[in-house]
Amino acid sequence: MKLPVIKHLVNFAETNDIDYLHETIETLEYLIELDSLKDEELDVIGELLSNMSGAIEVHKMIKEGKTKTEALNGFMSRVLGSIDK
Repeated sequence: MKLPVIKHLVNFAETNDIDYLHETIETLEYLIELDSLKDEELDVIGELLSNMSGAIEVHKMIKEGKTKTEALNGFMSRVLGSIDK
């Protein structure tokens, strides 16, 4: 996950609609079922899915009243905390 990418996607969701991210995730999840994809391609799609899922979580925190900075930092702390366990 890359914080700048997540932040950019959150900005997109705020400007447009969070449904675009949900629909893109559904499309990418369908795409990974394709048997002819190479491992490198699956890695890229997986990274995109992670960043989009993270952006949805951050967007939800912002809607719950946190500032964008608090939401981004809180999300990344949760991610890093789960990695350390």
